[in-house]
Amino acid sequence: MLSACHKAAEATLPDVRPVRTVTVVEQPAGETVLLTGHIEAENEAALGFRISGRVIERLVNVGDRVSPGQILARLDPQDEQNGLRSARASLAAAQGQFTQARNNFERQKRLLERGVVSRAEFDQAQEGLETAQARVDDAEAQLKLASDRLSFTELKADAAGTVTARGAEAGEVVQTGQMIVRIARQDGRDAVFDVPAQLLRSEPADGDITVHLAEDPSVTATGRVREVGEQADPVTRTFQVKVGLTNPPPAMRLGSTVNGSVQLKSAPVISVPASALTRTNQQPAVWVVDPSKLTVSLRNIEVSRYDPATVVVSQGLESGDIVVTAGVQALHSGQKVRLLPQT
Repeated sequence: MLSACHKAAEATLPDVRPVRTVTVVEQPAGETVLLTGHIEAENEAALGFRISGRVIERLVNVGDRVSPGQILARLDPQDEQNGLRSARASLAAAQGQFTQARNNFERQKRLLERGVVSRAEFDQAQEGLETAQARVDDAEAQLKLASDRLSFTELKADAAGTVTARGAEAGEVVQTGQMIVRIARQDGRDAVFDVPAQLLRSEPADGDITVHLAEDPSVTATGRVREVGEQADPVTRTFQVKVGLTNPPPAMRLGSTVNGSVQLKSAPVISVPASALTRTNQQPAVWVVDPSKLTVSLRNIEVSRYDPATVVVSQGLESGDIVVTAGVQALHSGQKVRLLPQT
C-alpha cells in the first residue's frame, strides 16, 4: 500500500528538465568590410615645359627620387639663346639712343636758359628724351622675357618626390604644357580603393580605417577618407575612394597592394546561438525561460541574418531574456526547467 502511494506521488511531480541557456544582451552589429587597393601619392603633379621645342635630354627615369630644383629634362636652347642675344643688342641700341637724347636735352635746356633756342625746340628735345627712355624700358622687358624663355628650356622639379611616369623621350618635339614626367610628391600617401555604391551609403562606426600591407599584414597604418569619386567607373560601377594615411611606414611604397578594413555602424542587435532556433506557426521561435517560475514558453522572433553559429534577431527578444540553447526539441510550453551553469 505504501509503495503504491509513493509511485502515485512520483507520477504527479512535474518533469523538471535541465537546460542550457544564454542571457541575451544587445551588441553592436557593425560589420567589418575588407577591401583591396594600392598606395598612391596624395599629391602628384605632371610637369611639362612652358614653351614648345625639341627635347635633347631627359635626365630621370621612373622610380628615381628627385629634389627641389633638380633638372629633369632639357630642350634645344639654340632659338632662345639667339633671342636673348638679340634682346641684349636691342637694349644696347636703346641705351645709346637714350644717351644721345639725354645729351641733346641737357644742351637744349642750357640754351633755353640763355634764350638762344625757342621753347618749342626745348619741348621737342624733352619729348625725344622720354621716347628714348620708353625704348630702353621696352628693351629691358624684352631682355627679361628672352632670359625667361631660355630658362624655360630646363625643366626643374618644384618639390621632392619620386618619378612615377615619363611622357617624352630625347629627340621628340613637344608642345607647351605636354607632360614630360609625373612626380609623386613626398608630402603624403593615399590608400586608393574601388568601393561599391551600397558600401558608400553605410557610415563607418568610427572615422579611422586600418590599412595592412598585403604581402606583410604586420605592416599597418590608419587613415581617414579624404576624397570620394564623383562618378562611378563605367565598367565596374564602383567609386574610387582615397584614404589619407597618417604616418605610413616606409614599407608602404608607391604602388604597393594593401588591404583596408572598416567597421560599419548599425543599430545594436541581439544574437543567439543557432542551436536555440526552432519553429512554431511556420515562424522562427525560441524557448524563453521565466526566471521567477523557471518555466519555458515559446516566443516567435524575427531574424535579420543567419550565420553558421549564430542568429541575429531583429524583433522578439529584449536584453536580459533567458533563452534555451540546447534540448529545445524536447520542451513543451509551461515545462519546469533547471538552469545549468552558463558557459
